[in-house]
Amino acid sequence: MRAGASQDAADRVAAALFPGSLAAAAASGPMLMEALAEVREFVAAGAAGAEEALLPAGEARFLAPTDPRVMRDFMSFEKHIINATRRLGGQPPETVYRLPVSYKGNPTTLLGQDDVVPWPSYTERMDYEMELGFVVGRGGRDLTPEEAVNALLGVTIFNDFSARDIQKEEMGGMLGPAKGKDFATGLGPWIVTLDELDLANLSMTVRVNGEERSNGVSGEMMWSPAELVAWASAGEQLHPGDLIGSGTVGEGCGLELGFFLGPGDTVELEVGGIGVLRNTIGQPEPRRWYPSPRQPSL
Repeated sequence: MRAGASQDAADRVAAALFPGSLAAAAASGPMLMEALAEVREFVAAGAAGAEEALLPAGEARFLAPTDPRVMRDFMSFEKHIINATRRLGGQPPETVYRLPVSYKGNPTTLLGQDDVVPWPSYTERMDYEMELGFVVGRGGRDLTPEEAVNALLGVTIFNDFSARDIQKEEMGGMLGPAKGKDFATGLGPWIVTLDELDLANLSMTVRVNGEERSNGVSGEMMWSPAELVAWASAGEQLHPGDLIGSGTVGEGCGLELGFFLGPGDTVELEVGGIGVLRNTIGQPEPRRWYPSPRQPSL
């Protein structure tokens, strides 16, 4: 405590600067970064009480590092788009070259470091997708790419878990993905601010059960992070803490490589300058109900 503040007053200030919600903290704008810088200096200086405030990483549980109101996931790596569409017997749609295309996911099923990925009863083809996650700081509406960069808080690792069989079924109905994606998204292990990273040169590596599956680099994106954020803000407000996925790096999913995950598999996504996001696939859940097909009536 500084300036003779009481414990109660210090607790109130700490709760205001570091609420339990990243979205709420990010809404404070520059105050958040200033407060974090003070904490770093406090610890580095070995100030009284600093050691008591630290918790070894091995003793902590890392939750998903943001709690977005809205999460969007784009397609921006051409190699992935070509590989995935060819595996499904098609060709890349012209739309992906004209616009950054995205879907809105389920922000209530975000998983953190070492969380077990649920296996929904409606799928037999579980997959991972290696992506970057861009976390919105101050937000905004109708941003230009130049403005969008300044609207970001930082970058994390994004695993877009996918149920490929139901995803294909749903998207054949001209909507989705929905159940094919909504059950889980891995995120973490933490957020790294933009000043610490070269967004055009981040290495992106996938390992399954310790075996390396693919390598890529962030610079292969057709649409820059700034362009993705700017387009996401077109006609709608981006809020602090919102999450924007980069789309899957080339060869960054099992669909492209011709294999799928099994129960108990461990997936590690490593991004240079950020770290490793690790999750284990759970056991298939028992099916309690599934829709019965209908016959056309017209």
